[in-house]
Amino acid sequence: MISAGIDVGAKNIKIILLRNNEVIAREKILSGFEAKENVVSLYKKILEENGISQNEVSSITSTGSGRKEVDFANMSVTDVTAATKGVTTIYPSVRTVIDVGAEEGRGIRCDNNGKVIDFSINEKCAAGSGAFIEAMSRALEIPIEDFGPMSLQSEKEIPMNAQCAVFAESEVVSLLHAKTDKKDIAKAICDAIAARISSMVRKVGFEKDIAVIGGVAHNVGFLRSINSNLEAEVIVPDYPEYIAAYGAALITE
Repeated sequence: MISAGIDVGAKNIKIILLRNNEVIAREKILSGFEAKENVVSLYKKILEENGISQNEVSSITSTGSGRKEVDFANMSVTDVTAATKGVTTIYPSVRTVIDVGAEEGRGIRCDNNGKVIDFSINEKCAAGSGAFIEAMSRALEIPIEDFGPMSLQSEKEIPMNAQCAVFAESEVVSLLHAKTDKKDIAKAICDAIAARISSMVRKVGFEKDIAVIGGVAHNVGFLRSINSNLEAEVIVPDYPEYIAAYGAALITE
């Protein structure tokens, strides 16, 4: 039996195919302005590249902020449900899931059966998301893939007072004019995001083990900051940006 999980996020569309609950393929593309058309295109591509006909796929489950765009799906589930299912299937010991994507951050607490107990979402400001890091990397004029490693070179504590991405960018410009080293600013930004996410996670009463998923899980600077803030060593699965799609694929009718 082949099942598909499709996660339509604010920035990327991710698809995972499972055969008997084992991953056989994964693909992603930018969501773009035509998310519905891009979902169809990516779905056809992943099937063709793996020699699978549409009739062989018994279940298609969508998730993500744009899950309703997948009008050919059998069912849809929330990001919280998909993320928790994906993480706890791989790591049954996890009780807290931190999911930080392009535009949102989520803190999820679950029980020993993988059932969601409580969750909190940061959706009102980009300052707790991947979009914030992208904006700050542009302000610092450094490639986003260098942002995390650069922050690891700093041990300084520079507080970022702005709670809004727009004002934070102005603060970064001021720090640059003050000749503050870019690595110190990068660390300050990672610390600020981690502080915001940690505050949100504490609202749901986090427990160990803790897993971090979503695209921001690739940022090693953020991971260091979140470890320090929560006083814990978080778990980061392989392909963290695909975990919601994986969880969706596991949920079949």
